[in-house]
Amino acid sequence: MERVALYLLVLIATLPYTTVNGGAASPTAMDFIKASCKTTLHASLCVTCLSSYAGSIKGSNADHLLAKAAISVSLSNAKSASIFISKLGRVSGIKPREYQAVKDCISTMSNSVSSLSQSVQELEKMARTKGQDFEWHMSNAETWVGSALTNQNICSRGFTDRSLNGPVKDAVIKRMVYVSQVTSNALALVNRFAVRHRKGIHKP
Repeated sequence: MERVALYLLVLIATLPYTTVNGGAASPTAMDFIKASCKTTLHASLCVTCLSSYAGSIKGSNADHLLAKAAISVSLSNAKSASIFISKLGRVSGIKPREYQAVKDCISTMSNSVSSLSQSVQELEKMARTKGQDFEWHMSNAETWVGSALTNQNICSRGFTDRSLNGPVKDAVIKRMVYVSQVTSNALALVNRFAVRHRKGIHKP
């Protein structure tokens, strides 16, 4: 019965991940998202995750809105992954070494969620500041997203040992690869926003 519960929980890892809602997309907005996503390492995933935001990403602050949307998607998926991994740690069918790896991952994912939450707050503050204050919050946002990605990678590295091979490892790695790719894209778009802002560019 324990193994059945374990496999049912692992099965959850194959369910669709979070993309979030958005308004109706215009061709111009989608072109902007596609062009922006070309600067990321996972462009197709970037477009898929952010296309639902196309209706709200417009105007002179489009870069800001896109960066915020990317972090919001990353945060949503990080929270989902954190909840999934926490549930996995409570299943009695997992092995001791699997449990320890899961336990460590729970800690790092908690840190990741916290960092992404901080980055969202920094982006919100940027909308109300200028000059050096703006740059301060921008730098903070870049740092927080980078920290979130580092913690996600630490979680994945905790499952590299072959002794952990099995459904638990497969489920965690599958989820973490997706989340880290989404966060990598978010970091790239935040960095893009920073560069374009400093150059005085607000939209393509």
